[in-house]
Amino acid sequence: MDTTRQLTPLDRFLNDTQRALDTVFGAPGAQRANPSRDIAQIELDEDERRHASGLMRINHVGEVCAQALYCGQAAVARDETTRAHLLAAAQEETDHLAWCADRLRELDSRPSLLNPVWYAGSFAIGALAGLRGDGWNLGFVVETERQVEAHIDEHLDSLPAADARSRAILEVMKADEARHADHAEAAGARVLPPPVPTLMAAASKVMKAVAYRI
Repeated sequence: MDTTRQLTPLDRFLNDTQRALDTVFGAPGAQRANPSRDIAQIELDEDERRHASGLMRINHVGEVCAQALYCGQAAVARDETTRAHLLAAAQEETDHLAWCADRLRELDSRPSLLNPVWYAGSFAIGALAGLRGDGWNLGFVVETERQVEAHIDEHLDSLPAADARSRAILEVMKADEARHADHAEAAGARVLPPPVPTLMAAASKVMKAVAYRI
């Protein structure tokens, strides 16, 4: 006899609300060890520390947005396999979120003050993307992850040379994002029409400029 409890819409709403609160205000725990755990802490000068903090704050915001996007998409996904795929990716993004938060604390810095805004906007975008159907849903995952890979590459080039701890975190994050995109493509992602990736890139540019400072 199958005793697995089927989640009701109310259950899912409560789960999504709790995840949002944990992401924006809490301190989500990582399931995997921090990639920088065995790397010695090297003191950065003030300019290096400020720049590294800005970059890691951007990456933390990116993980807040990823959580919201995936949860928004999962909330309206029509196929249970697609929903499971999205939530599994979201769980790995929780690791990224925790690692970035750890690094910000080490740098005597903080996450973005606008995280509630980033989360709300990204959840709405994810839900709208999901309403187009699961193929478009997965296509949005692919484009999101490819753009995240690109900005992580920029950060790896821009990080202070001495900041090996941030670099170790970003390298694992980049590999995870590439894998999420590959899995979404294999699951039947559709290619987004040309205006959408351009608009996504423009919105990301604004987010990065703001999150670096606030």
